[in-house]
Amino acid sequence: MSTKRNNPETIVIHGGDYKSDPATNAVAVPIYRTTSYQFNNTEHAANLFALKEFGNIYTRIMNPTNDVLEKRVAALEGGLSCVTVSSGQTASSFAILNVAQAGDNIVSSTDLYGGTVSLFTHTLSKLGIEIRYADPSDPKNFEKMVDDKTRAFYGETLPNPYLRVFPIKEVSDIGRKYNIPLIMDNTASPVICKPIEHGAAIVIHSLTKYIGGHGTAVAGSIVDSGNFDWTADPKRQPLFNEPDASYGGVIWGKAVPELTGANVPFAVRARVCLLRDLGSALAPDNAFAIIQGLETVALRMKQHCENAEKVVNFLKKHKEVTKVIYSTEHNKPIADRAKKYLKGGYGPMVGIELNGGIEAGKTFIESLKMFYHVANIGDVRSLAIHPASTTHSQLNEKELAASGVTQSYVRLCIGIEHVDDIIEDLNQALNKSSKGKLRAVS
Repeated sequence: MSTKRNNPETIVIHGGDYKSDPATNAVAVPIYRTTSYQFNNTEHAANLFALKEFGNIYTRIMNPTNDVLEKRVAALEGGLSCVTVSSGQTASSFAILNVAQAGDNIVSSTDLYGGTVSLFTHTLSKLGIEIRYADPSDPKNFEKMVDDKTRAFYGETLPNPYLRVFPIKEVSDIGRKYNIPLIMDNTASPVICKPIEHGAAIVIHSLTKYIGGHGTAVAGSIVDSGNFDWTADPKRQPLFNEPDASYGGVIWGKAVPELTGANVPFAVRARVCLLRDLGSALAPDNAFAIIQGLETVALRMKQHCENAEKVVNFLKKHKEVTKVIYSTEHNKPIADRAKKYLKGGYGPMVGIELNGGIEAGKTFIESLKMFYHVANIGDVRSLAIHPASTTHSQLNEKELAASGVTQSYVRLCIGIEHVDDIIEDLNQALNKSSKGKLRAVS
């Protein structure tokens, strides 16, 4: 890296030791749109496949464009290694499949994105992996669910839509007692939160969201912190301590540090086993698009958060809003976590509940003029949606309640437009929402 500074504004532009393309001296990262790579000779090829040395084999596993993105995301999160994948859902799936197999269990926070709940409760359960849900309002709830088959803890830093900041250090400390890694989804809070600094072992992202920022490419990432000892308790982490027949009996927890000099067996196994076998590779074109967003994420997050706080202050005074949901608007222990873990802003998302319930919510969303009505989060533009009928519609009433979604809940993702224009649009739509309230009464 051209500078040793650890400031995110610098890392996202200069991280990963990339200065220019070695073949052409191009400053912008090239899109290496290739599937395969020429081997120097037969010995070189054999060494790559035997993991005696690392290098490009096939773009399903690695690619030079992706490599630059991976190094910058790892540096941004303070980790040692990163693997990019085709989507955030893939990142969530791989993070679990990399530690657990049939008969194992994961203890997860109840505060999750609806798609993750569906993945955990339905798809992974069919593979024989049990997901046990713990309410993160009390970190001790995680410890209560641990048994000898528990392989990981899982949480979201700023969970959508509950927006209760996760107790990262508290749960991580519990995990260390049992040699259980904490996997954190940091999608909604890049730059403003560094889960690894608080003990998280693995950090994942849907790069589609705030890091990409422009809604132009779908991508995910898995960052290995390098701070977790995968060999301390072989029975607790069998996938890193038992021979892997698919690579001639290699024991990942021992072989990777010996081969690379870095404690990153999680990242290496995810790449050479899961990407190899399941093929959810990130296309280099999409990696290039995400790199463009990454370069400005530190600046954008400042504006997202600054705008969001001003919007919260406005909404708290509006007569049509019965409740404002925001990271600092919970009871004191939860609100204190926002101040402990979020630095430089308290998040870009805001939830509201309206007078008149679901009908008022529908009228409000349909009355917005500048806000986009989309399922995504993390765009530069302001977004709004009604989760109970869309993103969380596949959850039952119990699951909806656990995730913080009511029928009248509306999620707002505050963009980087001028805040006066954002508030003006919200105000006119809220004033019209009373018509929906009257219609519901009649």
